Amino acid sequence: MFSILLVLLIIVAVFMICLILLQKSEGSGMSGSAAASMFGGALTGAAAGNFLTRATAWLATIFFVLCAALALVASKSDMSRQQSDLRQEIIKQESADMNTVSEIPEQKDALKTDL
Repeated sequence: MFSILLVLLIIVAVFMICLILLQKSEGSGMSGSAAASMFGGALTGAAAGNFLTRATAWLATIFFVLCAALALVASKSDMSRQQSDLRQEIIKQESADMNTVSEIPEQKDALKTDL
């Protein structure tokens, strides 16, 4: 499931990048040259702006929904459980190390006799 959502997210991102590059900007962007040649001038009028804007909005919405779904699937996957098990094991080892350090007897008397 994670892989499918990730592939869909990448595809939507690529389409969204292409649509954003086709839109008209202050410097005319790629829309001046690419849109006229690729679509025979169909995307050069005012209707093209509305279509590209709406398509970009839909793709952005789909992008954010896929991101949320991907985060939800990732949080419920076995990987997160394995990481939490690993964290618990690290905490156990750290607490065991702290206990062994505190069990070492102090040798103050041995130091005083050497002087």
